Amino acid sequence: MKYDALLSPIYAFLQCRTPQRWLDVASQPENLALLLTDHLVCELKAAQTATWLIRKYVADKPSGEAILAWLKPYEDFIYYEDADSDFINAHRNLNRRIIVQNTLPWADELVDKMVLLIKEELHHFYQVWEIMQARAIPYRRITASRYARGLMREVTTHEPDTLVDKLICGAYIEARSCERFASLAPLLDSELRTFYVSLLRSEARHYQDYLALAQQISPLDIAPRVDKIGRAEARLINQPDDELRFHSGVPAF
Repeated sequence: MKYDALLSPIYAFLQCRTPQRWLDVASQPENLALLLTDHLVCELKAAQTATWLIRKYVADKPSGEAILAWLKPYEDFIYYEDADSDFINAHRNLNRRIIVQNTLPWADELVDKMVLLIKEELHHFYQVWEIMQARAIPYRRITASRYARGLMREVTTHEPDTLVDKLICGAYIEARSCERFASLAPLLDSELRTFYVSLLRSEARHYQDYLALAQQISPLDIAPRVDKIGRAEARLINQPDDELRFHSGVPAF
């Protein structure tokens, strides 16, 4: 496969591959609308996570408010079903410089990597929405999967370990997304196959960015925490799940 070199570190990082049962169910045409809808929401959630990290740990108040404004049209669409959200104009405005309010040695790098991630995830959001519109798939609100909540249960409650653990969780979410895009793509029609393959490089970089930041911030080797959170992630992927979502476990239906 053309992307073997890119995917090999992902496969080594994750403690399991996506079960075949999930791929069989997710690739069924009748589940396409649900899968695309959840993918759309996941792109916004990824941008929200990066925004939260910037606002909580490094940005001054005006920058924090400005970065929240970046997300507003997307959030209005997802949570309030505002059909008039202007995503193209919103994306053009993702250019304000974030002012770092502290002298932490990793602050600038966190801002640089998270701002790039936000811009890419919101661009992917719009790409998914374009595909949904072209296929006459309306946006309808759906429940969230248990995946992210399950990972957050592994997060330590004291700093800097809280931040480190959240970055490790972010790495697993991005790595799993990359692995699922690659695994699902060959089972889909040519347009979706091309689209999902096009996302691999950015998702792989996002996982690496999260992991590198976690190690930079932590005073200790993060390998034990990576292993513990990775085992929890693998359990969530391999456990039976009553709902199909992009990061759900083995379909139990």
